[in-house]
Amino acid sequence: MQEQENQVDLQLIEATKKGDSRAFGTLVRRYQSRVFKIVSRFVKDPNETMDVSQEVFIKAYRALNKFRGDSSFYTWLYRIAINTSKNYIILQGRRLPDIDFAVTDMERFIMKNSPKETGTPERLMMRDEIEHIVYDTIEHLPKDLRTAIMLREVEGLSYEEIADIMHCPVGTVRSRIFRARVAIDKSVQPLLGQ
Repeated sequence: MQEQENQVDLQLIEATKKGDSRAFGTLVRRYQSRVFKIVSRFVKDPNETMDVSQEVFIKAYRALNKFRGDSSFYTWLYRIAINTSKNYIILQGRRLPDIDFAVTDMERFIMKNSPKETGTPERLMMRDEIEHIVYDTIEHLPKDLRTAIMLREVEGLSYEEIADIMHCPVGTVRSRIFRARVAIDKSVQPLLGQ
């Protein structure tokens, strides 16, 4: 599935390079909501987020001839979105946020990975407590572990794509994700032991 998406992206990129502006429009439609979400982690005003997202696609269009296909188009676009967002914040004279991932992303991660228990008030309370512990653990992970686990679990990126984004070997990505999962499991275990 991922390979098929990459092939479609490459075809659209080649068509764009040959002058087909509709092909780039298709790429924009495919990735606009994901880019908007990335930018909104840094830029909180929705109007500014729209402007910065548009700037991301303008930069991508201008740099498309430099895209070599070493990584997926989304990984390449992700890096442009992060850098454009950070540059915008700095130009506005604001501080960069310390956490790269929005609270809603963490909540989605927790909901995706928490047991789907229904029933007694005790079970519901236990689930809420587990979610709180997982959220708190992720928030307090070192930045490299937090980034790796969120790119994997929330963004659904492959180890190779994460390695490209984080500028490190795939083995390092695997290690970071493993260490993040161990930390989460360790914090949840006392509750599950009850």
